Amino acid sequence: MSGANGGGRPVRSWLFVPGDSERKLAKAASAGADALILDLEDSVAPPNKHAARAAVAALLKRQPDRSSARLWVRINALGTGEALADLAAIVAGRPDGVMLPKADGPDDVARLGHYLDALEVRDGLPAGAIAILPVATETARAPFALGDYAEASLPRLHGLTWGAEDLSAALGASTNKDESGDWAPTYRLVRSLCLMAARAAGVAPIETLHADFRDAQGLEARAAAARREGFTGMMAIHPDQVATINRCFLPSAEEVAFARRVVAAFAAQPGAGTVGLDGKMVDIPHLTQARQILALHGAYATAT
Repeated sequence: MSGANGGGRPVRSWLFVPGDSERKLAKAASAGADALILDLEDSVAPPNKHAARAAVAALLKRQPDRSSARLWVRINALGTGEALADLAAIVAGRPDGVMLPKADGPDDVARLGHYLDALEVRDGLPAGAIAILPVATETARAPFALGDYAEASLPRLHGLTWGAEDLSAALGASTNKDESGDWAPTYRLVRSLCLMAARAAGVAPIETLHADFRDAQGLEARAAAARREGFTGMMAIHPDQVATINRCFLPSAEEVAFARRVVAAFAAQPGAGTVGLDGKMVDIPHLTQARQILALHGAYATAT
């Protein structure tokens, strides 16, 4: 997986934490999320922005060891007048990455990268130390630019994620769901495009959140479906969602066992492009998928 800060284990769960809540910031540390998104945007009311910046900056400096959970910060959108103040406050704490909301396309990510270039120099950080994750579908213009990420030179780009709430507001929609409670066609479209755009750019595709944190069954179904389709992780809005997301974004014991058999079958026939297994033919794409499953299983084998 390319992109800045892309080393280490894949991030399965991304838990949002309001930056102005000391209680929630403290509680989030024990939730077991692979990454915490310390939020300075939608969950923080305008009068509390300054206090939230100070709290997030202090937390980053208190926790230089990110081995248990990476620390990301969602800043305010570039057009709000708040983004530069956010960055000026938090870069010295060296967050693992910055989430950029309401990005119109790669140009916004490049602009944020230039700001980070300057602030990393100011604070004595290695160039490119802080990654970027844009929420790439929250404006009416953004979906048309998703394919451009693959051609853009964005070394800080860690992944792409999508959002339905702000997009529905931008479109003047009364809801983003259909009669069955699933995403309406517009949102299914941008979700699929986000997945393909991330894969085309060689970065992580990350599923949006499941807003009803009391709906454990719905979360399980959505997380499992997202992993089957190719997403590598999912946003969480509540600590109670983390364990389910972590479990759903790991291969099952049955998947691991079958992947090992696929690898062994090819190893037994060096140079073969297809091999027989359980009465069926498997080929190189199956081998590639098997290796990916085993790599993901190995990355978390001692942590789950």
